[in-house]
Amino acid sequence: MTTTDPLLGRLVDGRYEIAARVARGGMATVYRAQDRRLDREVAIKVMHPHLADGVDGAAFVSRFRREARAAARLTHPGVVAVYDQGLDGETSYLVMEYVPGTNLRRELHEDGALTVRRALDVLAQVLAALAAAHRKQLVHRDIKPENVLVTHDGDGEHGPDDRPRGRVKVADFGLARAVTEVTSTATGTILGTVAYLAPEVITSGECDARTDIYAVGVLAYEMLTGELPHAGEPPIQVAFHHVHEDYPVPSARVDWLPAGLDALVASCTARDRTARPADAGAALTLVERLRESLPDDVLDRRAEPSTTQGTAVEGRGDEPGAGADPDELVSDPDPFDAIPTAFFQEVSAPAQQETDLLVDHPTQAWDAAAGPRPGRRRHVVAWALAAVLLLGGGGLGTWWWFADGPGAWIDVPAGVAGVPLDDAVTTLEAAGLRTTSSKAYDDHVPAGSVVTTDPAPGEPVRTDGTVDVVVSRGVEMVAVPRDLVGAEGGDARAALQEAGLTVGPAEKAYDDEAKPGTVVEVSVPEGSVQRHDTEVVLTVSDGPAPVQVPQVVGKKESEAVDDLEALGLEVTTADPEYSEDVPEGHVMKQEPEHGTTAHRTDTLTLTVSQGPPLVEVPDVVGMSTAKARKALEKAGFEVDENVYLGGILDKVRFQDVTGEAPKGSTVTVTIW
Repeated sequence: MTTTDPLLGRLVDGRYEIAARVARGGMATVYRAQDRRLDREVAIKVMHPHLADGVDGAAFVSRFRREARAAARLTHPGVVAVYDQGLDGETSYLVMEYVPGTNLRRELHEDGALTVRRALDVLAQVLAALAAAHRKQLVHRDIKPENVLVTHDGDGEHGPDDRPRGRVKVADFGLARAVTEVTSTATGTILGTVAYLAPEVITSGECDARTDIYAVGVLAYEMLTGELPHAGEPPIQVAFHHVHEDYPVPSARVDWLPAGLDALVASCTARDRTARPADAGAALTLVERLRESLPDDVLDRRAEPSTTQGTAVEGRGDEPGAGADPDELVSDPDPFDAIPTAFFQEVSAPAQQETDLLVDHPTQAWDAAAGPRPGRRRHVVAWALAAVLLLGGGGLGTWWWFADGPGAWIDVPAGVAGVPLDDAVTTLEAAGLRTTSSKAYDDHVPAGSVVTTDPAPGEPVRTDGTVDVVVSRGVEMVAVPRDLVGAEGGDARAALQEAGLTVGPAEKAYDDEAKPGTVVEVSVPEGSVQRHDTEVVLTVSDGPAPVQVPQVVGKKESEAVDDLEALGLEVTTADPEYSEDVPEGHVMKQEPEHGTTAHRTDTLTLTVSQGPPLVEVPDVVGMSTAKARKALEKAGFEVDENVYLGGILDKVRFQDVTGEAPKGSTVTVTIW
């Protein structure tokens, strides 16, 4: 039968042109599309319209967008990138990286068990991607072969058909949660890919990074043995095995597998999640150490196909990933396998921890010659017993429906957020719910109005339960600490953060007095009251400003001091020195020299000239004029002659300077 897909050829949101349908699953249909804006090939996942219908439709759309935004934060080469999400009319869609290739389910279907080397390589790549997610507090919640895409890059080992097996990428981070938070609220059931579901998810709905580790352990078992335990049994019976029995080790089916692989699977699938590796990073370390310890003859070996068991879980996944071979196109899945939560215990975990997933139907090959499988017989017996109990226990079923089943739960009414407390209490009491109240600061909801409820609007609560109403205190106001100016920058920042204020990047300023690194200014007044989200900026001293030392040698001392002090420099003088070249009272030396970089408040030392040195004046009285002049000039003096009577006797009778005098000064002699 040939059908026409109405989305083929359509332009979604005016941007994504649908080129071909890649796969169809229980949650969405995946198409290959062309992003006209960025001119690139992408995969677009269009959610089935029924998920957004009914009372819970708005909640689904909201959760779908929130989970898509969370997945878009994750960037890793081993993760299928999320590019965009939106709503085109009534069509919710998600745009992802297009990965040409297939998925691990197809590889298992074609190859059976993988070689130990290939299995460990796939585990390492999956765990590396999960480790990046776990570091960002993101949990996948639905690890299974359908969500592990195998690229066509040909870098991996070759399969039995000699075709290369490429690298792997993990798809669909967090998307199952958006669907199943709505589904589980409406049905009161746990919906899950049962073969990979951790015990704590079945019993309490709780989920964390170790839940992903459990699924990875199941994946390891399946890749090493080529099949899953309990295949063909009813989902409720498979879940019972997970909760009450230790997961089998791979050597129970493939006896030559080493104990190290058994230990890895047992560690990852421990029923007590505290015994599992804390996150994917810790599990990746175990895989890498194990791979290094195994010899090549073990690494290159694969398990032989079983003659009594078919391959585990073949066929569809909930949705194929963001890229797959077109020949993997499948039709809508059968109805979900639902496990009533009352089969185990009441699911009381918060909604954000629920991990209700779509159930993947396990299948097995059937040997016609061998007749019906034991699992099939157990299936028939189980349902026959259920029919007897149903016929004889109608009253008990009615009691369970209203005491612990779906009839015992209602959704918290909408319309209570943002309204005054009294109005919210009235609405909740009208629904038959009791209320308590608590207070919390909120930047947007006015004081006295309701911020939210616990459980939140739209989430389930028992019909006789209590809802905590969280009332706004208004915007949180914080007192700015005092004595910040003068404190060390790090101490001031810590005081502001401890007070609950946001501290912006520090600014720096030169200051002649403040020690470098200390606060000189705060952007808000100390001791004032500010909004908690006010960004406070500290101005921190960078010490005195740098200056370039000028040239003051040759200047009068007073002028030099004025010039230097104008630049913020301190001036001191050394002992004066004699100089025949620099006049007395002028600067003959400076330290540091001109052109040097100094800082304001640094001290500069000046040496001032006290003129020429003192020398002994020769006694020239009685000498002839020529001898007197020669003696004085030789001693470094200038000579001035005062001649009487024409100097007839040519004798020096008097000289005006005796003893010591500055070198170079003038001595006057009187000649007769």
